[in-house]
Amino acid sequence: MLIVDDEALVRAGLRMILESDGELEVVAEADDGADAAAMVTKHQPDVVLMDIRMPRLDGLAATRAVQALPDPPKVVVLTTFDLDDYVFRALQAGASGFLLKDTPPRELVQAIKVVAAGDAMLSPAVTRRLIGHYAKDSRTERRRTGQERVGKLTEREREVLVELGGGLPNADIGRKLFMSEATVKAHVSRLLVKLDASNRVQAAIIAYEAGLLTDD
Repeated sequence: MLIVDDEALVRAGLRMILESDGELEVVAEADDGADAAAMVTKHQPDVVLMDIRMPRLDGLAATRAVQALPDPPKVVVLTTFDLDDYVFRALQAGASGFLLKDTPPRELVQAIKVVAAGDAMLSPAVTRRLIGHYAKDSRTERRRTGQERVGKLTEREREVLVELGGGLPNADIGRKLFMSEATVKAHVSRLLVKLDASNRVQAAIIAYEAGLLTDD
């Protein structure tokens, strides 16, 4: 894992929390987003924990730079405010989710493990509130584009997308739709390709933009 944050005390605290688990290793730290892509290339982390607000290059631009690399790692953005517009834009840029800086240590560790495994990281309630808030600002063009992209999916893939958009992990989607977890994983992989989405959160945003989901 790579930690990117401009505050040395925050980096130290995050490293201590993550490495105390025994299963997570922090391979490097960076004090600004400008160094993130180079550090990823050098150390090949599975996950980047990325602060949003940094002086030289913010987490949004740094996330884009990291996601442009071959075989990029998962990026989780850190923020002080849970409805920060930067968070929405970072999700669009390819981040796999977000964490608040006051997230309890146990939840932080679990969230990183879930993201590293490629599953949904946000709870259903948080997912709906976050992406629903973002989607309220969707324009007509976004709705049309979203519907075109969703139109490429099979009926079963759309059903999986709806549950994915609600924040459910593969195992829960399988139970709800009477499919094996392996089958759900295969559907998720195919729909991500068809939607041209780099991760589950981007797919959920497309689902909201297409009108498949609401934020109620």
